[in-house]
Amino acid sequence: MTMNKPILLEITSQTKLFDVLEAFPELEEQIIKIAPPFKNLRNPVLRKTVGKLSTIEKVAEVGGMSVTNLVNTLRRAVGQAELTDLPAEQFQISVPHEMNDPEWITGEPTITINGDEMLARGEVPLGVINDHLREFLEGGFLLLVTAFLPTPIVDAMQKQGRMVYSKAHPLDENKFLTFIRG
Repeated sequence: MTMNKPILLEITSQTKLFDVLEAFPELEEQIIKIAPPFKNLRNPVLRKTVGKLSTIEKVAEVGGMSVTNLVNTLRRAVGQAELTDLPAEQFQISVPHEMNDPEWITGEPTITINGDEMLARGEVPLGVINDHLREFLEGGFLLLVTAFLPTPIVDAMQKQGRMVYSKAHPLDENKFLTFIRG
């Protein structure tokens, strides 16, 4: 019979690496295997500096792994329930087309992500957006719905050379719609 550990720290994409390793030192080798550049974590001084700056999302990025997969791998290893991003990705919203909208955002988005819901769970939508955009066929687009203009995501997508268009929802001034072409 296995005993579940009491939850010392809930692992999410935004959890600091230092905190994860303090609460679960047994994860050190697994993290280094996933992202070899983090082997310097064995040095106590570097662990305190790099570990306090890096989130699990950053480890996933460096390791070339989906953020959700890494979070769930670590959560399974310490007996925590897996997180899912399905509710955010099954989000549906009606988007009336307006005259000033670019032509490429007509039709239905390939996927719609509820960014507010993800943020409320402690997740950052950028990793999920990048994961989905890698799978898109030419011409598809993703719709991110938030309560604010997601400037960091817009900037990141533009740096990747992606077409991005943001606007306030024409029927709900409390929602911003950000369209990202695959």
